[in-house]
Amino acid sequence: MLKRALLLVNPYARRGGQSASQVIETLQNLGFELINAYPSQPHLLSEVIRRYQHQVDMVIVGGGDGTLNAAAEGLVDTQLPFGILPLGTANDLAHTLGIPMTLNEACRVIANGQLQPIDLGWVNGQYFFNVASLGLSIQITQYLNRQFKRRWGILAYAIAALKTVWRIRPFSAEIDIDGKRTQIRTIQITVGNGHFYGGGMAVCNQATINDQRLHLLSFNVRYWWQLIPLIPALRQGRPLTRTGIHVCQCQEIDLYTRKSYAINTDGEITTHTPAQFRVIPKAVKVFLPQQPKAYKN
Repeated sequence: MLKRALLLVNPYARRGGQSASQVIETLQNLGFELINAYPSQPHLLSEVIRRYQHQVDMVIVGGGDGTLNAAAEGLVDTQLPFGILPLGTANDLAHTLGIPMTLNEACRVIANGQLQPIDLGWVNGQYFFNVASLGLSIQITQYLNRQFKRRWGILAYAIAALKTVWRIRPFSAEIDIDGKRTQIRTIQITVGNGHFYGGGMAVCNQATINDQRLHLLSFNVRYWWQLIPLIPALRQGRPLTRTGIHVCQCQEIDLYTRKSYAINTDGEITTHTPAQFRVIPKAVKVFLPQQPKAYKN
């Protein structure tokens, strides 16, 4: 029996252009009937999903985390199940879900894997799979153009951080977490929904993308060099109580700053403060392999 799928492969993703023909051939050999309809601009992905929702049984998205973020609203609106082909630079969502990085194996997960619900984060009307953040991450995002990521791959994130971190200045924020308000001075605020972000850093070693929780990290330091001793723990997602970082689990966060700060969702700048963050439990369904590390029943 043919499986009707809307195929959305981003030709501008790091491996998107060179992999499109291989993806189509592999999926067709696995029994898929494909509608290949990537739009002229990534921000139109959700509109395309809505347009074809009654002609297909599922959506297959090929690209990086930004491509998946652009498709999130359409997936929520239509409730079509989706599969992931990790063709980007970091592929943090694919890592969280245990999706194989090789295309043939990722295609087989979509053909034969199990369908499971996952949570989405939400901020000011924008969905996110991995994280929403402000501060240092905005400068890194602005530095990471397409050509830079193609050249350096996953190392692009570390290089961009080194080139921008020394310019960052602390800012004040007021955070209301599940009704409890606190004042902080920070250089970076990250609100995570999944497990991995920023090219392989862990939001929290216990975070899963179906735990119906948000995980907030704030780098409460005055100088960039104070981040250096925190890097090993940030890479591993270890909870810390030492000065310089704040970690909590919650379902709702309201964030206020004296002036407006840009916020990125899954690496794309989409909104700004003031901001309301929420978790949307079991918002979409995705094809998974055997139970991945950062997903639990």
